[in-house]
Amino acid sequence: MPDKVILVASGDLRPSANLTCWEAQKRVEECVMAAIRREGREVERGHPYDPVKGHGFIDSQKYGIEVFRRIPPEAPLVVVEAVWQYSQHVLPGLITHRGPILTVANWNGQYPGLVGLLNLNASLTKAGVKYSSLWSADFSDEFFLSGLRRWLNGETIVHDASHVRSLRDVKLPEQAAKIGGEVASNLIKNKAIMGIFDEGCMGMYNAIIPDELLHPIGVFKERLSQSALFAAMQRVPDDEARAVRQWLDAKGMRFLTGPNPETDLTDDQILEQCKMYIAAVRIADEFGCDVIGIQYQQGLKDLAPASDLVEGLLNNTDRPPVKDPKTGRVLFEGEPVPHFNEVDECAGLDALVTNRIWRKLGFDPETTLHDVRYGEPYRWNGKEEFVWVFEISGAVPPQHLIGGYRGAVSHRQPPMFFPKGGGTLNGVSKPGEIVWSRIFVEEGRLKADLGRAKVVELPTEETQRRWNATNPEWPIMHAVTYGITRDQFMGRHKSNHIQVAYGPDAQGANLALAAKAAAFRDLGIEVSICGTETGL
Repeated sequence: MPDKVILVASGDLRPSANLTCWEAQKRVEECVMAAIRREGREVERGHPYDPVKGHGFIDSQKYGIEVFRRIPPEAPLVVVEAVWQYSQHVLPGLITHRGPILTVANWNGQYPGLVGLLNLNASLTKAGVKYSSLWSADFSDEFFLSGLRRWLNGETIVHDASHVRSLRDVKLPEQAAKIGGEVASNLIKNKAIMGIFDEGCMGMYNAIIPDELLHPIGVFKERLSQSALFAAMQRVPDDEARAVRQWLDAKGMRFLTGPNPETDLTDDQILEQCKMYIAAVRIADEFGCDVIGIQYQQGLKDLAPASDLVEGLLNNTDRPPVKDPKTGRVLFEGEPVPHFNEVDECAGLDALVTNRIWRKLGFDPETTLHDVRYGEPYRWNGKEEFVWVFEISGAVPPQHLIGGYRGAVSHRQPPMFFPKGGGTLNGVSKPGEIVWSRIFVEEGRLKADLGRAKVVELPTEETQRRWNATNPEWPIMHAVTYGITRDQFMGRHKSNHIQVAYGPDAQGANLALAAKAAAFRDLGIEVSICGTETGL
């Protein structure tokens, strides 16, 4: 390996986020460069700090292409992330780079570098780019240093995957195989429509499923537009939107409002969100969508309040009724309208299958994705367990929360990400048994990892500490994955997102996991079972 290592950093597309997060990124870069130099190697940044912008991130695809033109194609390359990043900023350069690539993130929940790392890794996996990956709290631990040393010596870092079993080596229970097979055959025969309000959110190349992989399993995209959603919002009367707000108030949901729209959640912002909810349900019905995804982040963020409150409500069975404006028919009555946040199509396909499996089993069908944000060990009752912070950036179905709607609180979304404001659907996820999963694209094929976890209820002060270390505006899930360590999970998981759904108990969750695995298998998806406590 050449002596000189080049360091690059992909950032956000939003200037406010890059400016806010730069100091944290700078500290992490300094730690990584110091560690490389202690190993006797020279390291330099591949692009300068920009004093006009106030940061040193690659902040666009255009700039990323310019940066990589100046980087020797054989150079050892380290991509350091302490923040959320848009993978398209660096993918053009990484796809053609011939030297060894190492992605690195700080084990810290502040500006989610871990989430950015997982997205970049999944995007590289989909693109067929070879890479190694490491993470660390302070870049002085043996896990990081030994991995860095191996990489600098020309090795590819391979993480322990002993927790992973191919479904080909597993015999599924007969009942589960039958249920999963019925769901799969019905989907292939009768088809389903995935409504997409603009494709490709926040650089998540990994979250776009090529049409030719969806069509054989009976799923077809209806490419909708955020502008159409915004236009439909304008046609929703104020009194209909107020009825949604009144319904939520009657359910006991709390809205933390204030007078300043620049920094506070206002009643006007909530009213606009209620209009978006009504418009989304009507468009889903009009186009016959079985599952929908709203991109929101780019485009709508400059026009309307956040979509998060909408997304949480759509995924709940018990939600404000929406009627057809012509016939008065209640749309999707008694059902969720499955929604995949940030138009993550892998999560959308997962949500569609989950909804059908859980309903066939008679289980609560609410499902959502979360960011794999962070995690720490926690000791109680004399036992220490690693407890993940799963935390989507805005909303989960109220059925997932302690207290349901009465446990739900709406905060204003952070101004640096959401200039038009809008409320979240926040709360603490209820304790219970869950199935987790992730569909991803690798080697031009659809693959899926499935496993089991328990959601635990931590003391209030510990929950608040973890919220304060991440984003207290966003809903949190304290999860303990069965039979999977922190580093096994990070080394294997191919997404910044994880899909979750509750089972009624451990036995029911095991049955649901097996049925879902069977459905994925029969749809032609390559399935792996991860960890223990799966009943398989």
